[in-house]
Amino acid sequence: MNTESPLSGLSVVLAGGGTAGHISPLLAIANALREARPGVRLLAVGTPAGMETRLVPAAGLELATIGRVPFPRRPSLDLLRFPGRLAGAVKQAGRILDEAGADVLVGVGGYVCTPLYLAARRRKIPIVVHEANTRPGLANRVGAMLGARVAVAFAGTRLGAAEHVGMPMRTEISGLDRAAARASARAALGLDPQQPVLVVTGGSSGAQSINRTLAASVGALAEAGIATLHITGRGKAVPDAGGSPLAAPGYRQVEYVDGMETVYAAADLLLARAGSATVCEVAAVGVPAVFVPLPIGNGEQALNAAGLVAAGGALIVADSAFTPGWVREHIIPLLRDHERLARMAASSEHLGIRDADRRMADLVLEAAASPKQQRH
Repeated sequence: MNTESPLSGLSVVLAGGGTAGHISPLLAIANALREARPGVRLLAVGTPAGMETRLVPAAGLELATIGRVPFPRRPSLDLLRFPGRLAGAVKQAGRILDEAGADVLVGVGGYVCTPLYLAARRRKIPIVVHEANTRPGLANRVGAMLGARVAVAFAGTRLGAAEHVGMPMRTEISGLDRAAARASARAALGLDPQQPVLVVTGGSSGAQSINRTLAASVGALAEAGIATLHITGRGKAVPDAGGSPLAAPGYRQVEYVDGMETVYAAADLLLARAGSATVCEVAAVGVPAVFVPLPIGNGEQALNAAGLVAAGGALIVADSAFTPGWVREHIIPLLRDHERLARMAASSEHLGIRDADRRMADLVLEAAASPKQQRH
């Protein structure tokens, strides 16, 4: 009798890239699949110029690449060339799926996903989509229209018959015990263990408007007895008026921190943009937050933050309204109000989801085992 599992030798292709917002959940899903199904064969697919070319191999995952084929947003020669370029990318994608012997395709968004979704559909390979933003991207809307199983990070995302699973994240974050890690995190970051701690970050690339307001506020924060860690972004150190590194009592400036779990453990309050990963991680670990959504684009950052703000776990302020006066009127009093911070932390953690990576792994395995899919 054949006792071999129908999922033994399972081959999973994971597509996505371009930004850390796509790559981080892809890697978290890959790690959860390895834990759930030892021996699973995994292949990531991205573009030749995205961050995935560095981050995916560094995570021990094999990477294949296909050409980047963005959809032209206005009439142009690129629009005329688009059908041929897309057809070429679909052929590339098909070869990758065939060579991998793919049993299921997982897409997390980005330009690379559309040709892979189309190629998988032609081969009747099951598709599982994870959408990280409240406002779905074009590629994942295509995947949903092709009959994919759809999972979303935010309950308010409208994308097919979506299942709300949360945001897959690194286990160092999802498993964080902030209270237990606080003292060691503050020591590692050079912060006073007795002072209220504000952490300010604009992400790895920084946020100049946030940096300007913070630079003008360091004196008020220091006078209030608040320790501030200012993560400026790579290459965006903030000088004082004389060109020297900005300095004030209790203020520490760094360009980058490797491991946001340390930041989350150290902070009494986080001030940041409202990218989907940041919003979901803040909720999962219960960090009170102030969000300053990116003022450009389609407004998705404000939408990402809306649920957590409505639940009482965070505040939101428009980029144009985030001034030194706003810091004095809102952030300094908040950091002195321990009871309000505790309520915000509890509200945030109540809304957060820590096991999205495992939920996604379960969806992928269910899709791969589905008897409804007839392979060619």
